[in-house]
Amino acid sequence: MGVGKGFFEFQQFTIDQRHAAMKVGTDSDLLGALAEGGENILDIGTGTGVLALMMAQRFSKAHITAIDIDEGAILDATNNFSSSPFSERLSLHHCSLQDFMLHPEGKDTEGTFDSIICNPPYFDKSLEAPDKSRTRARHTSSLPFCELIEGAYQLLEPDGTFSVIIPPEVLPAFSAECLLAGFWLKHCYKIKTLPHKAPKRYILIYKKGRTESTEETVCLRNTVSTYSDWHNEIMKDFLKKP
Repeated sequence: MGVGKGFFEFQQFTIDQRHAAMKVGTDSDLLGALAEGGENILDIGTGTGVLALMMAQRFSKAHITAIDIDEGAILDATNNFSSSPFSERLSLHHCSLQDFMLHPEGKDTEGTFDSIICNPPYFDKSLEAPDKSRTRARHTSSLPFCELIEGAYQLLEPDGTFSVIIPPEVLPAFSAECLLAGFWLKHCYKIKTLPHKAPKRYILIYKKGRTESTEETVCLRNTVSTYSDWHNEIMKDFLKKP
């Protein structure tokens, strides 16, 4: 539910999205509600900061580190973090993942995090948007899968988890890179928009270490105009009632 142009209101925090290239959407809502957490979480490509804020709400003892390369995203995330009730547990860095790994606050971060979350750029062969900020947020040219996945593996502690949301068309390539890096798939959510549709998104939770794999198929809506009980349950602590 909006509270004015460029803002989106959740139950416990409000998102200013006037400057970030990518706005609050279903993908970020779902990942924020379903990603695995921990005590030390890294949000790669935080955008408005909505994922970091949702994780801070879900995991009351967690410290969340968020990074983004886009100036507009950093401006919005800074405002959103500082005005939230979780501000003391959030930190923000204006840098790419590649730079973060080289110079993260002047110290080595290998094996630092027990949870990493990312709503990654996944457009590869499609035309790039004229808006450079939107292009960086959407296209793998800014963060190729191999660099994202290898970076996440390096930054995670043993048995740490890596949670992402991707569309089906990039699933084979993404899964192959995770396998090469050494990740094991822990859980897969196959997310349909309607019961008769094919999955539109996959939330994948990988583990740095051997694990058994499980999966479930879920649905966002019962009809075009009504959300499913599953969606309402996972979002009940976040979205305001209309």
